[in-house]
Amino acid sequence: MATKKERLETLRQELEQNRALPLSQTANLVFGEGSEDAQVLFIGEAPGFHEDKQGRPFVGLAGQLLNKLLAEIHWPRESVYITNIVKRRPPENRDPLPEEIEAYKPYLAHQIKILEPKLIATLGRFSINYFLPEAKISRDHGRLMKAGTWPVYPLYHPAAALRATTVLKDLRKDFQPLPEIVERLSNPEIPQATKEQKPGASQTSLF
Repeated sequence: MATKKERLETLRQELEQNRALPLSQTANLVFGEGSEDAQVLFIGEAPGFHEDKQGRPFVGLAGQLLNKLLAEIHWPRESVYITNIVKRRPPENRDPLPEEIEAYKPYLAHQIKILEPKLIATLGRFSINYFLPEAKISRDHGRLMKAGTWPVYPLYHPAAALRATTVLKDLRKDFQPLPEIVERLSNPEIPQATKEQKPGASQTSLF
């Protein structure tokens, strides 16, 4: 049976070879990187300028902030896995279009299935709405939620945190419980702490 690493490489090659995908004629593939045995999968929306040039996710200023936040909770970057919904840079760093998200959807779903993370940490509104269309990042950031069988933890996108001090403060605060959350998900016998319901959030989406 193929290893996770081999299966990811096969998927990467499939993506590279599918030239019918949106943006495949104008941008480089940014598949994702990290440990194939990572407990946490971080998912952003789409690569930017620096990511397109290097073929790696989150390597620009937003990526530097992400690295710093990971270091603050003593997680080496290489211990997690980082990717995006859309695997190529939209022109001028515009938001990904619905049809682009839809086209790359099967590949992300396959990537998640291979990785089998304990937790999916979404970065930004496009990422959380991919899993939970009714969620609002301003309301639901920092809350453990569930999308199907996947535990999902919405976080602000680091790029947004670079533009607003209050968002940076919230993002840093939301990062701090991550080790405890993963420990609880890995050890179901540990009692789960409950977080106060925020107005307007769907009760059925919470643990």
